[in-house]
Order: sequence, then C-alpha cells, then structure tokens
Amino acid sequence: DLTHGTTGERPPLDLPSSSAAAETFLVQFSRWAMACEFQIYLTAQHPPHAPEAAMAALDLIERLEDQMTVFRPDSEISRINRQAAMSPVEVEPQLLKLLGEGVALFHETEHAFDVTAGPLSKVWGFHRRQGRLPPADELAAALACVGSDKLHLDPQAGTIAFALGGMEINLGAIGKGYALDRAAERLTGRDVGNFLIHGGRSSVLARGARIPWAAEDNPWLIGIGNPLRPQMDLGNIALCDQALSTSGGRTQSFHHEGQRYGHILDPRTGQPATGVVSVTVVCDSAATADALSTALYVLGPERTEAFCRRRTDVAVLLATEGHGAGQLQTHAWNFRPGVWRPHRQGT
Repeated sequence: DLTHGTTGERPPLDLPSSSAAAETFLVQFSRWAMACEFQIYLTAQHPPHAPEAAMAALDLIERLEDQMTVFRPDSEISRINRQAAMSPVEVEPQLLKLLGEGVALFHETEHAFDVTAGPLSKVWGFHRRQGRLPPADELAAALACVGSDKLHLDPQAGTIAFALGGMEINLGAIGKGYALDRAAERLTGRDVGNFLIHGGRSSVLARGARIPWAAEDNPWLIGIGNPLRPQMDLGNIALCDQALSTSGGRTQSFHHEGQRYGHILDPRTGQPATGVVSVTVVCDSAATADALSTALYVLGPERTEAFCRRRTDVAVLLATEGHGAGQLQTHAWNFRPGVWRPHRQGT
C-alpha cells in the first residue's frame, strides 16, 4: 500500500468492450499493488514470450512496492525514514536517482511537489483515510519538517541524510508512475513493443500502437473523466509512446462546518490545495507525469500556464469549476494537433 488514497480522479480507459476486443487485445494481466489495480494490455499480435514478460513486469511492480511503501517497517523507505536524521543512509541506486528527480521537481515546481510532505498527510488524517481538521500547533510542527531542500543526497557515496529529525519521505505522488516506467523498461527490454500499462487508471503509460497492423496511425485512446459528472468524459487523449497522469482532490476528502477539504495538500502552506478540479499531464516519463499532475494541481491555472511556457515538452489539461452548477472550464497547453480530443460538453 504505497499511495494509500492518494490516487487522482479516475480517467476511464477507452478499452474495447465489443467483439472487436478479440482483434485488439489477446491478453490482459492484472495485479493488485500500491493500493490499486495495475493492468497490462498486450495487442493480439504480440511476440510469443510477451505474456511471460508481462508477468515479470508485474512482479517488478510488487517488488517496487515492497521497497517504497511507508506502511511496512521493513521497506527501504521506512528504513531511510528511521535512520536518515541520525546519519547518512545507503540507498539502492535507482531509488536514489528517483529521489534526486524528486528534489529537482521540487525546485522546478516552486516547491509545489515535495516528497517530504508525508507529515502533512499524517496530521490531516489522509495517511489512513481518516480526514480531520488538525490543531494549529500540530500543523505547524508538521510543516516545519517539510522541504526537499532539507534532503542531503550524495550520489558519489550513494546515500541520503535528513537535515533534522521528524522528516520523512513518502513517494505516493510519484511512485506509481515510477513503477510504470520500470515495468515498461522490462517489457521493451524483452522486445515487447506494443502495450499499455495503467495503475489505478490514474497513471497510464503506452508504447507503440493499439492496433499495430492497421494502415493508419492507431494510438491508445485514454478517456478523461469529468470529475463533476462521473457518467461523462471530458474527451480523449491519443497516447503514443508517452505517459499520462491525472490528479484531483475529490477522490478523498472530508467536510467540516460546510467546507470540503481535499487530500492534495500544498506543501508550502500545509493547507489543502483549492481552485482546481483536476489536472492531467502527458509527457515522456510516467514518474514525471505523476509528480507534475500533483504539483500543477497545487499551483493552479496561472502558474501552470507559466510552467508550460518553460516546459513545452509537457502537455497539460487543467479543469476548474465553470460558472454554472456542475460545469467545468478546461485549459489545455502544449498538446500536439489531434492528441487532445475534447467532447463538446467538456469545453
């Protein structure tokens, strides 16, 4: 249970449900990990060894959960959280690289993404899905322990250290995407070129084509759900050799004195982020998409637009509440022509 309630809005995948399914997919593999269902879809004309490779990819996701979860005392992240305030802790190389990427994203997103925000999630009760309004002193104490600039990474020694006690790392906002990236590497390393993987339907990675033998381009179509009207989609995103992540604060929240408090917290203030309904990010890395969908939800429309001017390789769909009840206003940046396909009611 890595993310434990930190998944975003659920964008329903556009998966075939008719007899065409037999022509499009031959095998679907599923595994429960990180508090959600991971699925791998292979095209019908896959290599003979592809099913074995898919199972190996799911096995890898399970091992990554064992490494990254904060809910098991014997995980590597739990060991880091216990020891890194006392002395530098040696870290597995790929995990150390991920932590370094997290620190880089912390700086790139104006501190809106922060792998050290775990104390805030705990004090708000979202850590165990028991949301509550925290006392001011508890919130202040938790906020004092947050900040990726307080992490000391030493790539040469392969270690991490915390600047002060009470800090902890939680990879819930980047871990699923990282697992998808690693699983995709496992599949492509076995010469499996056409597949789709998702974790909880909020993090998605696609390689190759959905129908590789079709004469025309045939990307994987990902339906982006309307969080205010679950029976409707905002539109589809055509995904090819990229990853996608959606975050929204309505999947886990609580009400207090008539006000709703969502689980996506601004690590700079310790307060739930407001003003955005959902954010979908498309880019080359699933881990980056995962982290940015959370960060841009925190930053809001204006700062997201500024971010997208700097990072033209990142496409973003951001939804805010419209003027009418149940209405959404969508903002799209950096999508190539034909990739974002809005439905009429979603614009």
